[in-house]
Amino acid sequence: MINMSMNNTEQSMHLYRVFAKAFKSLSEHAVAGSKIEGFNSTAFSVMEVLYFKGAQPIQQIGAKLLLQSGNVTYVIDKLEHGGLLRRHPCPTDRRVIYAELTDRGRNMMDEIYPKYEDRLSYALGGLNTQEKEQLIYLLKKLGMEAERLSPAARK
Repeated sequence: MINMSMNNTEQSMHLYRVFAKAFKSLSEHAVAGSKIEGFNSTAFSVMEVLYFKGAQPIQQIGAKLLLQSGNVTYVIDKLEHGGLLRRHPCPTDRRVIYAELTDRGRNMMDEIYPKYEDRLSYALGGLNTQEKEQLIYLLKKLGMEAERLSPAARK
């Protein structure tokens, strides 16, 4: 239901709160799923990036997940100690270290990722296909415009 009596600022704040609550609810499904599989959400996110993108510079993993580099290093250390990923130097730039899944890590993701997808699909079941496409479009538009208007973009 659209509230026509709200001014633009009030409507923006309402949208933000609704978006934040929806994101929190969806995130709880994702986090619960990763915990069931024995990972914290950050470790699972690192594994997910490597699963889909292949070997990645450690610095880029942190940027993709919006994490501090110290947090990423700690998580990568734990995953490496568990035999789920390995590090190797970049052949052309000694300053860059790559992380990639080991066979054990890839096999684990092959097994658990379909369950994770099912949980998120279930959580997003309140929308039909067309509504999901609309929301994807609108969220991309919102994100690109917010990024364009951000203080960092003005520098």
